Amino acid sequence: MPIYEYYCQDCNTKFELIRDIAKVNDPAKCQKCGSNNTKRLISKFYSQGSSENSSSSGCSSCSGGNCSSCGH
Repeated sequence: MPIYEYYCQDCNTKFELIRDIAKVNDPAKCQKCGSNNTKRLISKFYSQGSSENSSSSGCSSCSGGNCSSCGH
């Protein structure tokens, strides 16, 4: 299940909840003050790929990603 970030507008607290996607828009109870006056935040995420696939040493027909013609 994904982790979502929420902000409590009553006590100015940010908190995270692990929730089913189907419940993402359901009210989220603040973990600090118990208020339901919360809103979901847009979260940043980090994705780390293999350094082999992200190199720029590919052939001229690819952009350095997973190229089927040169194997880089």
